[in-house]
Amino acid sequence: MIAMLEGKITRKEPMLLWLKTGGITYEVNISLNCYNDLSGDNAELFIAQIIREDANLLYGFIDKNEKKMFDSLIKISGVGPKAAMAICSTFRPASFADIVSRGDLANLKRVVGIGPKTAGRILVELGGFSIEDASPKSKAVAEAMMALESLGFKKEEILKAMEGIGGEDTGNIVKEALKKLQKI
Repeated sequence: MIAMLEGKITRKEPMLLWLKTGGITYEVNISLNCYNDLSGDNAELFIAQIIREDANLLYGFIDKNEKKMFDSLIKISGVGPKAAMAICSTFRPASFADIVSRGDLANLKRVVGIGPKTAGRILVELGGFSIEDASPKSKAVAEAMMALESLGFKKEEILKAMEGIGGEDTGNIVKEALKKLQKI
């Protein structure tokens, strides 16, 4: 089973990505949110692989919470990968978790291909759905992340660079992160 892919983007469309890694180009289905978050020529994606009798399909996600959302959705009877990707394209994981916790049937029915019965089933079966908190642990780290974003770095690059960096001095955190960002 393929869990992650990292490689060069050779083709990028709103719902499809070709990722070349190790001399092989993989066709990966992506959500619109993932498409918007992708930047540069390379990508690292969490992968959900679905093997059917007639196809071996790959679904890619930059955000592990989006993958968790997709995996939870396809386990529900009547929700296939296409409908799950439509939901992932419509809602970010945090807003989806909020919709589920509030039982917001009307908002969920806005998704193309999701009717009232399916929306109700999703709300019932995912009643305890939650996302992992990816927010920074300290005020200084949060300020450093905002400073790096204002310098034009992408959120995924910043999160990679911030791994292992902590402290209470925003300036030092930014300096350390910038050193790491030069290597990325």
